[in-house]
Amino acid sequence: MSLQFYKYQGTGNDFVIIDNRTGKFPKKDTNLITKLCTRHFGVGADGLILLENDTETDFRMFYFNADGSETMCGNGGRCAVAFAKELNIIDKKTTFTAFDGKHYAEIKDGIVSLHMIDVNEVILNDGYVFANTGTQHHIELVENLDGFPVFEKGKDIRYNVYGAQGSNVNFTQQINKNTFRVRTYEKGVEDETLACGTGATAVAIAMHATKKTSENLISLPVEGGLLEVSFDEKDGKYTNIFLKGPAKLVFKGEIEL
Repeated sequence: MSLQFYKYQGTGNDFVIIDNRTGKFPKKDTNLITKLCTRHFGVGADGLILLENDTETDFRMFYFNADGSETMCGNGGRCAVAFAKELNIIDKKTTFTAFDGKHYAEIKDGIVSLHMIDVNEVILNDGYVFANTGTQHHIELVENLDGFPVFEKGKDIRYNVYGAQGSNVNFTQQINKNTFRVRTYEKGVEDETLACGTGATAVAIAMHATKKTSENLISLPVEGGLLEVSFDEKDGKYTNIFLKGPAKLVFKGEIEL
């Protein structure tokens, strides 16, 4: 069986994307998803995205981590929007359905601005913050992010603090009043990735909630580029959240399964 795929990346967060409007891809086959995402032996990616028809919106995005687990992915959502434009499903604006509900997005010159879900609860703990921005995120403010053991510390927190369900783990360093550098250990990938869109969103909200910044437009340098997050806040609840950054087609091809 020959499968056509597209490879996209958003600030280094990379994805195998498949046009599954015919519904032929076996999305319950986690072994196949893992095989496609495995570097050196498959296409290689942080996750796999299926674009399918939807009765209420322009399209539906199914996102799977490299281990086959289904969730929401911010950078994946932005790449799915770019892919929908490549397929001429959309033009400059779209509404689509994902794991966590409906999302609005705009695309211009390869930059995608994605409306994220509202965050009604930010849990402040001693030394870290927890928030769900479409998936679970642990956030810690650290110094010397360059030398920080992201993989080792992230893996320990992901398993030993959050158990079987797990959580993505973000470490951030403040650069100035509205800039926070971010490195993320992603569950489902079980490694540090070059970027995480829901993670960058969680960091921006966490830094505002802990009063490290009073700004509502946050710049977030990640290992693979630059993301921006904007939001409105009232009484500790965050709405009108947008994740903005590039989404690019890397290559397309076919793979024999």
